[in-house]
Amino acid sequence: MSFWQEKNWWEMLVKSKQVEKIINLWDLLIEKRSIWFWKYWLFVLWVESIEKNKGVELINLCKKENCVFVQIETINSYNWTKNMLIKLDNFKSWYYKKFITPYTAIINLSTSEEEILSEMKPKGRYNIRLAEKKWIVVKEVEKTESNIKIFYDLLLQTTSRDKFSWNTFAYYKTFLETIPNSTLFIAYKDDVPISAWIFVFDENISIYYYWASTNDENYRNLMAPYLLQWTAIKKAKVIWSRYYDFLWIATPWDTNSSLLWVTDFKLKFTKGIVNVSDSYIWVNKKFIYFVLNLLRKLKNI
Repeated sequence: MSFWQEKNWWEMLVKSKQVEKIINLWDLLIEKRSIWFWKYWLFVLWVESIEKNKGVELINLCKKENCVFVQIETINSYNWTKNMLIKLDNFKSWYYKKFITPYTAIINLSTSEEEILSEMKPKGRYNIRLAEKKWIVVKEVEKTESNIKIFYDLLLQTTSRDKFSWNTFAYYKTFLETIPNSTLFIAYKDDVPISAWIFVFDENISIYYYWASTNDENYRNLMAPYLLQWTAIKKAKVIWSRYYDFLWIATPWDTNSSLLWVTDFKLKFTKGIVNVSDSYIWVNKKFIYFVLNLLRKLKNI
């Protein structure tokens, strides 16, 4: 089972106010999320095969909760095979908002460290060694408020530079305090924190989750993120994880994806690209759904 279907994950979502409430339906936890001015939708993250009759129950739940639509996303990565998803009546292969990107990059951790390094692009290996030569020190730190503040301050620098969205300090604090296998790593140069990343380590799969780094040009050429990533990969091997998941890369043929730059970074560590997620949607309130999509398009103009 994915840790996204475990109790701690949903406790984190509720505590951090990411969801309105959690609904338990046939031992599957379903998120009710706010979308716009007291309008809601249901989100289902599915890691098992879906029986055809379950679609009817989801539709009925959507109507009962007075939601605009219900969206299913599958997680195929844990068996590295496609889910046996039976086509659900009235559901279309589409999504309103994608939480799990269709593709991810992975490392099979059953191989040796030498083999993992040999599968990296030369620039990836070079940058790891460069960070070591520049005396970058990577530490797994306690999840204290002061250390989380270091991460968050670096995150604000990162978002101002790379123009992507972020959550509140309270969200990351709740994430680290609630998810038991979450870990905070900080990279230092002469005791100055210059990069900080959040990972989730598990015996089945370990995930690179959130990252942050300094804007200071005096430190950006020291390649601390590469040594951070390599340190996390080695930790995942130590705890006998089966796979290391870089989480979220651009679809291979999408030349306009906002993830191209981060995909380039991640693929310096591995050649392993896997299709991990499909999406399905059923719309209950078609006019409101149309308006919401129109507003999203106008916002992006």
